[in-house]
Amino acid sequence: MPLVKFDVVEGRKAYELKALLDAAHQAVVESFQVPESDRYQIVYSHKPCEMILSDTGLGLERTDAAVVMTVISKSRPEEMKVELYRSLASRLETYCGIKPSDLIVSVIENMEPDWSFGLGEAQFVTGKL
Repeated sequence: MPLVKFDVVEGRKAYELKALLDAAHQAVVESFQVPESDRYQIVYSHKPCEMILSDTGLGLERTDAAVVMTVISKSRPEEMKVELYRSLASRLETYCGIKPSDLIVSVIENMEPDWSFGLGEAQFVTGKL
């Protein structure tokens, strides 16, 4: 059920985006314990001048390979979120060559009534999910 949005600098090839989405999906499935078939991902590509990603005083050096992930999900325990961040950094470095310093993740929480998966219904409310 998490909806994952990726903001990246334009120019990535289709196979690079597929690797990114696949690696991120596996991290979400394992960390948030959701079904493999629960996959909702959207990629937004930007010109380099449209993404300004400071280091927040942490001394991080970012490159044009930076990825900003927004994960919209029902509330999850802190330990699941921490595991998600760790797993994402590890998987994206291993499978995509993205340095952990180039990954920014934000989890936005909502509740079951905030979702409709189609047909004008709130499936979590109606009990279909």
